Amino acid sequence: MTDYENLAVDHDDGVATVTLDSAAGRNSLTLEMADELVSVATTLGEDQDTRCIVLTHAGQFFGSGADLTQLEGDETDAARLRELAGRAHEAIVQFHQAETPVVGAVNGIAAGIGFSLVLMPDLLVLGEDATLRFAYPGIGLTGDGGSTFFLPRLVGLRNAKEIVLRDRPIGPDEAVDLGLATEVVPTDEFNAHVTELANELAAGPTQALGTASRLLTESYGRELEAQLAAETDAIAAAARTEDYQRGLDAFFGDDDPEFVGH
Repeated sequence: MTDYENLAVDHDDGVATVTLDSAAGRNSLTLEMADELVSVATTLGEDQDTRCIVLTHAGQFFGSGADLTQLEGDETDAARLRELAGRAHEAIVQFHQAETPVVGAVNGIAAGIGFSLVLMPDLLVLGEDATLRFAYPGIGLTGDGGSTFFLPRLVGLRNAKEIVLRDRPIGPDEAVDLGLATEVVPTDEFNAHVTELANELAAGPTQALGTASRLLTESYGRELEAQLAAETDAIAAAARTEDYQRGLDAFFGDDDPEFVGH
C-alpha cells in the first residue's frame, strides 16, 4: 500500500481502516488529500483481501470542509472548487462501487465536505463527541460530495431541506433519530465497538453485502422493471462466487459458513 501524506491505512484481518489526517489542519480537504482518497478507494476496492473498509479520523475533526487557504476570493475560485469537487466525487464513486461494506466512524466534527463524506458509508457509528453540520451556506456555497444525493435518501426530502436551509449543528442522538447515523456509542467504548462491527461485517459474504447495499442506494434512480433486472443480474453473479457455495454447503450441513469474500 502506498504511503500517504494526508491519511493512513491499516490492515487487520480483512479490515482496512482509512484514517483521515490532513496536512492542512482540521482535516480540511486539499487537492492532494482528494487525490489520495481516490487512490486509496480505488486500491481497496480492487483488493480481494479487503473485506470491510472503515473511514475514520485523527484528532477533533473528521473533516472541516475544503481548505479555504487554497482559495483566492476571486473568479479563479470557481475553477479551483470544480477541480477539488471533481476529485472528491471520484473518490466517493470508488468507495460506493467497492464490493465490500464501508463503515464510517466519527467522534468529532464533520462539516462541509466532511459532512458529505459521512453520508456515503453503509453504516455510520458516532461517538458522544460527534457533531454534524452541512456548513456550506456559511460561506455562500451550495454543497458537494454527494450531499444532495445521499441526504434526502437518508432523512427524507423535508428533513433534508431543513438541514440544508437552517444549517445548524446536529448532535449524535439527533443524527440517529433523523436517520443520518446508525448508532451512538460512548466515547470510552467507541474504538472497540467500531472494531467489533467491522470484524462482524468482514466475516460475512462481503461481495454480496456490498452489492446488496449498492442495489438499495441505486434503486431510487430506477423504475421497478429496471431494479428487478439489476437484482436478477446481481443474484446470478453472486451464485458464481465461492461464498455462495460455502453458504449452500453450510445450509445443508452442520457447520456455520466460513465466507472468504469472493
